[in-house]
Amino acid sequence: MSLKEKLSEDMKGALRAKETARLGALRLLLSAVRQKEIDERIELDDAGFVAVVEKLIKQRKDSVAQYLAAARQDLADKEQDEIGVLTAFMPQPFSEEEIAALIQAALTETGATSAKDMGKVMAWLKPRLAGRADMGTVSARIKSALA
Repeated sequence: MSLKEKLSEDMKGALRAKETARLGALRLLLSAVRQKEIDERIELDDAGFVAVVEKLIKQRKDSVAQYLAAARQDLADKEQDEIGVLTAFMPQPFSEEEIAALIQAALTETGATSAKDMGKVMAWLKPRLAGRADMGTVSARIKSALA
């Protein structure tokens, strides 16, 4: 089952169960996916779908930080709930050992020896880690490996 089909099924389930908050988050996701498809005139595959979900999660995390800074716990809780709904569409994250193994493979495959080669290593890793690891953390680990 593709992620778009899973989204459709989840929306039907939320409608039947009268879960308005969950339904709202799912409709938001569907709207973002459709907007991306219309803008780029393509049919999103699962990788593109995950990219949209990642973007929405990142936006929600930024909103949570802003709401907490403004002492609006009610709005921050709403955003956290949406993050929970959106996270269900993300693939299983890699373990620390799997990430370390991929970084090592990237270093040997690209022949990286210094910080100048960081771009090549990140370009090799990005499609393999998309949606399954925090790229900021991966970047820091690569920098320490190349230092």
